[in-house]
Amino acid sequence: MARYRLVLAKEDFKFSAAHFTLFSDGRAELLHGHNYRVRVELAGEGLDSEGLLVDIESLKLALRVLCAGLDSRMLIPGESARLHWERQGDAVAVRFGERDYRFPAADTRVLPLANTSIELLARMLWHDLAPHLAGSRVDALAVSVEETAGQECWYERDLLTPTQE
Repeated sequence: MARYRLVLAKEDFKFSAAHFTLFSDGRAELLHGHNYRVRVELAGEGLDSEGLLVDIESLKLALRVLCAGLDSRMLIPGESARLHWERQGDAVAVRFGERDYRFPAADTRVLPLANTSIELLARMLWHDLAPHLAGSRVDALAVSVEETAGQECWYERDLLTPTQE
């Protein structure tokens, strides 16, 4: 069966952010930052009447908006059972074990994630991008988040499969 695969890995699909990964043994990384890169792969069997798999300009715009929302931010895993956070006026207070942090609220994004791992960031971006593909010929989407050269995670799935997460 013939398929089209479209890869988007533009230089400006990126964001710089601070975080710390939580590990299953109770440890956590020290606070640090990455210059993340995002890549997207789209696949489908057919093209529209103009010979296009998708409105690529709209999709690129949506991805740039998502990256801009994460850029220059402190990323907090808002659904972590081991981390406590709360908004305190113009700040976000975070506690993990014996560590206490206080970040400017305007510089902080509390994400609907249990951890700020590249695995969960890739899945979150997949779910944020998928609605923008409604009505297109795309039937599969893959999103990669790279936190450093040689260390990235791809999250991919069929767009027609009901969400199970």
